[in-house]
Amino acid sequence: AFFKTEGNFGFDFFAAIFYLLSRYEEYLPHTKDEYGRYAHTNSLAYKNDFLNLPLINIWLKDVRSKLATAFPNHHFPFSTFQFIPTYDIDEAYAYKHKSSFRMLGGAVKDVLSGSFPQLKQRLKVVLGNEADPYDSYKWLNDLHSKYHLKPIYFFLMAEKKKAYDKNIPPFSLPMQQLIKQHAEKYKIGIHPSWQSGDDDTLMNKEKENLEHISEKTITTSRQHYVRFALPSTFRQLLANGIIEDHSMGYGSINGFRASVAAPFYWYDLEKEEQTSLLLYPFCFMDANAYYEQKQTALEAADELAYYYEQIKKVNGTFITLWHNNFFGSDERFKGWKEVYEAFVGKIAE
Repeated sequence: AFFKTEGNFGFDFFAAIFYLLSRYEEYLPHTKDEYGRYAHTNSLAYKNDFLNLPLINIWLKDVRSKLATAFPNHHFPFSTFQFIPTYDIDEAYAYKHKSSFRMLGGAVKDVLSGSFPQLKQRLKVVLGNEADPYDSYKWLNDLHSKYHLKPIYFFLMAEKKKAYDKNIPPFSLPMQQLIKQHAEKYKIGIHPSWQSGDDDTLMNKEKENLEHISEKTITTSRQHYVRFALPSTFRQLLANGIIEDHSMGYGSINGFRASVAAPFYWYDLEKEEQTSLLLYPFCFMDANAYYEQKQTALEAADELAYYYEQIKKVNGTFITLWHNNFFGSDERFKGWKEVYEAFVGKIAE
């Protein structure tokens, strides 16, 4: 607890909650990580070892209990546990549906690096003799149907391949078909490109392209590489008609960036203004577990189970972030598909 006071609770929990939800510390001078993002090592939660706790939910549960004791005749409603699986389609396919130039460049790179098994797989996929290793869409669809899940898919719509934007072109027929298939069954959102973080005109263009292809009004987003800066990025989202954003989490470590497992409205601290942008915080991302925390699939399973138990105890909202390539046939991610299916099955029990 911080902002300590006298009284029943010993600290000003309203002030503490506001500090964490407003991301006050992200407006202060801070160190950035290698991608130019707010580094999680700056945060109070990391420095004081509560990054892995939905601290606000825990506080509120305690406050509710004490209020119920003090006012036994008053009804205090409970929140309910909710699970929301989300997916970022950063690179829809590893080898399929790419330009001849990109395919040739990839093959040459395989040869020069001595990656002959990868070259062999690349050729098999291109020739139609083997499934693309990133193509996990049918498997995911079957999983969602089996457990009655309502996922959200975020599509990267960069028109040019540049920096960290590597998806196939948005107006290629295979990409349009993929988007349409998912838009017919699921909620979809825009995954603003890395380039849009440097060019304000691109976000709206990418959103309009997704709307044109899907024939849906797009009001949901998540930043590519979880790259955002306060308050500029969220103001830009609002200016482009986004009312829900799923970027509130770190792209370098798993945990609760805002110390909460529940959606909340963004408060523009600089303007001292409440906004209509509803933030959905995630606490687990496959890429964090694999690339940053160097976890095996089984270690990630333990971490998923831990977050599930923590959030279930406080009746919070558990949001996970996954990428399609973790569930395909890529040897690097062997075992992750099984871990995810077992995890989803446990939640559905």
